Amino acid sequence: MRCKFCEKDAYIRLHYPKMLLCEEHFIAYFERKVERTIKKYKLLKPNERILVVVSGGKDSAVTAYVLKKLGYNVECLHINLGIGEYSQKSEEYARKQCKQMSIPLHIVRVRELLGKGVGEIKGSRPTCSICGITKRYIFNKFAYENGFDAIATGHNLDDEASFIFGNIMHWNTEYLGKQGPILPGEGKFVKKVKPLYELTEREVVAYALAVGIEYIIEECPFSRGATTLSYKQILNQMEEKSPGTKINFIKGFLRKKSLFEVELKEIPLNECKVCGMPTQGERCAFCRIWHLDEPVNFKI
Repeated sequence: MRCKFCEKDAYIRLHYPKMLLCEEHFIAYFERKVERTIKKYKLLKPNERILVVVSGGKDSAVTAYVLKKLGYNVECLHINLGIGEYSQKSEEYARKQCKQMSIPLHIVRVRELLGKGVGEIKGSRPTCSICGITKRYIFNKFAYENGFDAIATGHNLDDEASFIFGNIMHWNTEYLGKQGPILPGEGKFVKKVKPLYELTEREVVAYALAVGIEYIIEECPFSRGATTLSYKQILNQMEEKSPGTKINFIKGFLRKKSLFEVELKEIPLNECKVCGMPTQGERCAFCRIWHLDEPVNFKI
């Protein structure tokens, strides 16, 4: 089995578009696709300061690696969520990745900052919801307070397709109206972008292996049984039967996204009376969940 562009042995068989590529041509294909995604959706400008949120996993590490290789000004942030051995191991991988890539790394440890890990908060919200709110608040406030122009995350095509599929199943139009490769910045909300938006998880794994990025393989212990994993499995079965299902599903959604945007309610935002960040009520969800009376400071 030979590469489509040379006589070298094939490193990977792509199902959509259908072709065989050697390691060298696959790396070039992957990086070119990231570059095209950035230009297509106007995600980033050459002079912007970009904060990549790295978890220790493959997607975020690959995002940081490719953006730096493409010449962007990149720094990384790792949020240690205080989930025992899993968080310790995740931080070790994030440190190792950033050292290998020669990218500055900032670390925020939730337990040191707030006195406990995300799995120790008791309330009506599930742990995954608390985790999501906590991470989004921390990386946005960190980026805002330290003058970053954009936040880049490692969401790939599989992540996006499963998220949209799940929210269509439940007709969560508010989430669907905000979903996409870019969420523009406004006020104290920093712009958020997804450079791997049109690349599959399989392609991300293959790229990480090709360029020598080591990453944590274990899943978060709180993610077991998550419905998004079931949605990914369903979409993978559909993709196997009909290659291109995921990307066509995503492209179709973006063409019709305006149908969901018109249903977004224009609710005026206030400033949280504790931290001053935007919120619909008196206190933001982060300050409510963590029972804060004073704001946390992320200024470097």
